[in-house]
Amino acid sequence: MSGGISQALEIDRATAGAPRVHAPRIAAHEQRRDDRAADFASEFSALLIEQRLLERAAIERALRAAQSTGERLDQVLTKLGLVSEADVARMLSRYLGVPLVTAAQVPAEPVLAELMDAGFVRRSKVMPLSLDGERLTVGVVDPFNDEPIRALAYLTGKRVAPCIFVAADYEKAFSAVYDTADAETRTSGAPGAADASETDVQRLRDMASEAPTIRLVNQIITGAVEQRASDIHIEPGVDTVLVRYRIDGALRKAQALAPGLRAAITSRLKIMAKLDIAERRLPQDGRIKIGIRGVDVDFRVSTIPTSFGESVVMRILDRTRVELDFGKLGFDAAQIAALSELIKEPNGIVLVTGPTGSGKTTTLYTALGALNDVESKLFTVEDPIEYQLAGINQVQVQPAIGLDFPHALRSILRQDPDIIMIGEIRDLETARIAVQASLTGHLVLSTLHTNGAAASITRLIDMGIEGYLLASTVNGIVAQRLVRKLCPQCSCAHDNAGHWAAELRRRARHVEALGAPDIRRARGCAACNGAGFSGRSTIAEILPIDPDIRGLILRNASDAEIDGAARAAGMLSMLESGAAKVWRGETAIEEVLRATRAG
Repeated sequence: MSGGISQALEIDRATAGAPRVHAPRIAAHEQRRDDRAADFASEFSALLIEQRLLERAAIERALRAAQSTGERLDQVLTKLGLVSEADVARMLSRYLGVPLVTAAQVPAEPVLAELMDAGFVRRSKVMPLSLDGERLTVGVVDPFNDEPIRALAYLTGKRVAPCIFVAADYEKAFSAVYDTADAETRTSGAPGAADASETDVQRLRDMASEAPTIRLVNQIITGAVEQRASDIHIEPGVDTVLVRYRIDGALRKAQALAPGLRAAITSRLKIMAKLDIAERRLPQDGRIKIGIRGVDVDFRVSTIPTSFGESVVMRILDRTRVELDFGKLGFDAAQIAALSELIKEPNGIVLVTGPTGSGKTTTLYTALGALNDVESKLFTVEDPIEYQLAGINQVQVQPAIGLDFPHALRSILRQDPDIIMIGEIRDLETARIAVQASLTGHLVLSTLHTNGAAASITRLIDMGIEGYLLASTVNGIVAQRLVRKLCPQCSCAHDNAGHWAAELRRRARHVEALGAPDIRRARGCAACNGAGFSGRSTIAEILPIDPDIRGLILRNASDAEIDGAARAAGMLSMLESGAAKVWRGETAIEEVLRATRAG
């Protein structure tokens, strides 16, 4: 009975005045689901403010926009980018008393496929999830749109129980249930089609341009942005293509696709990134800019050949998610004061150290934002430029044409800069130019890969920089890591809170001044997708180079001696910085021990 649902809609309209059998009901909240209700905007606004998702000024802006456009408030909020679709869906679920769709509810294959086709499911933004006796569970994107639900009730004679889909989750589910089978049929319908596509460039282009492939790739990208992922990993295997998202520093499986989709997905991404789809033997790098939910998002794309095809990793550079504020990054008041003193110096070098993915570049961007004014000329040399900053001259390193860090820096010094940010000091030549720039009256900000603040001095000396130059040019060093923040919706008291409170008092005596301990652990809920964590925060140690430290550098003291002197002068280690966050219930003790490698 393909297309029967469309007929049911027509019957439903024609019999609008007649009594209906099994008409869908949403208990206790039917009257509140009318999007024309005058009190919806005010009640929903109050809920958003209560849950601290928006401030009153932002709500008032959205209300004015809703009034002028005639759109519903929740739709305006997502279009303006004020609240994510996931948060809006969660708040609608709370407001209406209608549950959210969970990943476990998404069926492996279409439910009631004989009664409705994929076209209706897509157009109506609904999806039958399960049929249990007289109860048909249906996921909906817009819980205020009752017409498809009533049509399903009329057609099936079942009691319809709606659940709310996050829009991105709906796209993912639709692709998994309806599109994937279609795309797999297209790519594997003929014997050897997948193998042939690997050698036929035109076929690769055709596959990449097919609607199911485009929808699937768009769903993967949109899902990652909606879930606040920092990276998308597409990894071909012998019998599957694994898609994973890195969220808050941890990789999570998003979906597993049929191996026949490997060439189509890779080719689609390479076309979007303006890469050579015929070249599958060498790694390639590119960039993509896509508008997602009204916001332009940049992606840095990297491909590399593996045993079963090309592995693709996409770094998501969403400027709207990055708040360039030291406090919001996780630095405490004392650390912010120390950082402000370091970057207010008219010249010298400030280093930020840590492993890849520890937030070094974001910290430097925040410092640049604090220094950026009309009286100063700022330059950056980066590889690559991650975020574009207004009022700052940013230079992209291009080694292929000879524009490496040293070449770019020498040219920048002739541009009369006041402040220079070097993406990373990788070699002796770059380090020497940084020292030269600081000696000639410039403030230089840069990053270095070391495990701690004191180790940075030894690293630069090992590169070949003389100790007396470091003692006279380096103003301070920040070493940092990122730890995941506990989900505020579901974190609970730690089972061994008493033990860890005693241990923190022993390792970080300063926590006593923070009041009573609130040591918590992760649990997992729908708001954090079961992870128990939401967002990340910085833990750091800040080493100012004072006269005592300069003396130690001049006599080639060890890392341990420099670190000991700094601790005696009041520097808190990264472990102690993290201990304060554990004491206040902001993160888990396991996160801090992992990040600092402390046992």
